[in-house]
Amino acid sequence: MNPRALIAGLCAALMGDAAWSAPTPITVAWRDKPPYHYTENGLAKGFLLARAQQVFAAAGLPARFTNEPQKRIWANFQHGATNYCSISWYRLPEREAVAQYSQPFHEDLPHTILIAPGMVERVKAHATLAALLADTTLTLGVIEGVSYGPVLDPMIRASKNKIMSRTVETTQMMRMLSVSRASYMFVDREDWEFFRDKEKAGQSLVRYDLPDMPGGIKRHVVCSRDVPQETMNKINQAIAATGGINNPGHSKPIK
Repeated sequence: MNPRALIAGLCAALMGDAAWSAPTPITVAWRDKPPYHYTENGLAKGFLLARAQQVFAAAGLPARFTNEPQKRIWANFQHGATNYCSISWYRLPEREAVAQYSQPFHEDLPHTILIAPGMVERVKAHATLAALLADTTLTLGVIEGVSYGPVLDPMIRASKNKIMSRTVETTQMMRMLSVSRASYMFVDREDWEFFRDKEKAGQSLVRYDLPDMPGGIKRHVVCSRDVPQETMNKINQAIAATGGINNPGHSKPIK
């Protein structure tokens, strides 16, 4: 071979190697919501965090998982974040306007009610959700910016209860309820069971279920609009391949 041609070929190969780079990992944000996803002793934990990591690995998608506050996550979507996903969200029209949804990868149990100390009789005097929300003497603790699902959200907005709305995590709202800052609150059953087992404050709260409580709600992976359809297809295929909506081994909290 001509020496010049050989050198030119080697240079082209080296330039090709330099130009190639590994795919940029997708940023996958998760909010603090134990036992779904949370940090304990500096380690990221949670049964849905593990599920999401399993899904992205099965999809063959490099991902960088990061803990961010809920408000920042949705501000990122609204302000056009790129190559960005987040996990464990309900499907709501206002969210679909700024992000694209995967197939569901988890379905919650129905919400339950937690009652503050000293308020048990007054709350349990109501045999239906509609009657409870119509009581003007009760205070409902609501986490600001959080959705309780497409059925409960409008019912809460129309409630005759006093509303104590706070920008806090679920665990902090349960602590506030334990010192009677509100009469009652709605909570995911997994959140409550985790809190009750971990904190003494949980022993003072009383769980109450009503027959007309809406059913459990599906949770999804959401991604920014620039994420290709091919990538969303890989996520959906990985969800199906790893057990679907509630795969074995991840349908209950990992403590």
